Amino acid sequence: MIKKYNSYRQFKLLSVRVFLQSSLFLFICMINISCKKDVPINLQEINTKPYVLNIPNGFPYPDIPSDNPLTQDKINLGKQLFFDPILSRDSTVACGSCHQPNKNFTDNLTISVGINGRIGTRNAPSLMNIAYAPYLFWDGGNPTLEQQVFGPINNHNEMDYDVNKIVTRLLRHPTYPALFQKAFKEPPSVFALTRAIACYERILLSANSRFDDYLMNNDTNALTTSEKKGFAIFTGEKGDCFHCHAEYNFTDYSFRNNGLYSIYADSGRARITQKPSDYGKFKVPSLRNIEKTAPYMHDGSLATLADVVNHYNTGGKPSATKDFLIKPLNLTIQEQQDLVNFLKCLTDK
Repeated sequence: MIKKYNSYRQFKLLSVRVFLQSSLFLFICMINISCKKDVPINLQEINTKPYVLNIPNGFPYPDIPSDNPLTQDKINLGKQLFFDPILSRDSTVACGSCHQPNKNFTDNLTISVGINGRIGTRNAPSLMNIAYAPYLFWDGGNPTLEQQVFGPINNHNEMDYDVNKIVTRLLRHPTYPALFQKAFKEPPSVFALTRAIACYERILLSANSRFDDYLMNNDTNALTTSEKKGFAIFTGEKGDCFHCHAEYNFTDYSFRNNGLYSIYADSGRARITQKPSDYGKFKVPSLRNIEKTAPYMHDGSLATLADVVNHYNTGGKPSATKDFLIKPLNLTIQEQQDLVNFLKCLTDK
């Protein structure tokens, strides 16, 4: 039928005229017969449209990789994979085992526990606002959320498995092949697995604290007098906190030795760069929800916020690579409490 017309455009124009002259039923039939390849009608593909993040006030829109745009189907698949222990060798540990939603995506353990009760080497950081992190892990050893997925899967003390074997499992699974096909238009693969989980992690945004009400929503009554004093210490030279814990996510994502030890069992950033100057340096963490993500530091060695403030108040321990900003603060007991109270107002409601 199409060959009778000089161009497909002419045929489309004719189809419109037919529609105006005939019934709706006849028009639908012609579309199904003649235009099927050019105007696909598939209600199941509605969720492939881009997913737009609801960005908190004061936050920039995060960088989204061009090869992994957000869609609802990818996010749904990534969430299911995130909480599925199928990713571990013995199917007992999931990403969500160490990053639990009801614990602000941490596990509140000093060091996380993997398969067979194996103890890891570092404290599990929160994943809230992880979309903004320019690199992952305490030592910055992974540049993207997509590549980060390999870390815990391959780690002997965490999931201790191989992504290619996981894909084999997923291919044999009763529901995952259809979910991958819906989200990526392909069967389960390493490419799609890592990107689905990354998509889910990018929607974990947190910026609904009393501090946000105070600063962004101009609610002067959102903070107590003590919390306001703590904020002044935090942002002033007396506390010096703002140099490292800056801007909307309370981190500058730099690597610093904060004097936690004189001799570190974990070399930190130097493990990646092999530079002696990076010995004992770890990524500055976000302080959002800090009240709920104890214990603290890369090894979970400080149990409370009071312990953390006391550490910085004393100036830490001497170390060859200790940051020049780490020095005794000489805060009074009340000032230390004010600072702790301020940190607690960063908890998302």
